Amino acid sequence: MPGYRKLGRPTAHRKLMLRNLVTDLLREGRITTTDTRAKETRREAEKMITLAKRGDLHARRQALAYIFDEDVVTKLFDEIAPKYADRNGGYTRILKLGPRRGDCAEMVFLELV
Repeated sequence: MPGYRKLGRPTAHRKLMLRNLVTDLLREGRITTTDTRAKETRREAEKMITLAKRGDLHARRQALAYIFDEDVVTKLFDEIAPKYADRNGGYTRILKLGPRRGDCAEMVFLELV
């Protein structure tokens, strides 16, 4: 099915998990997760950074509707977006770490470039 991965979760759980991962990525700058979760999180995080590059009130309200923490949105608009002002996409990087010990799932670092 094109467009998104289901990640083995019901719709509401999947959406909340991705919102949490995006919030943590923007707060910390780097998170450790599985490969498929990282690829889906990257899609949403890049949309949020593109919104922040617009910088208007409507974009800020759209970001606040998706990201849980107001401090993270402030950081996104004031610190992260100006850093990528001259860049057209590709704001994140995925670095492979190897398999997880318990279930052999491929683990990665997802970080802001």
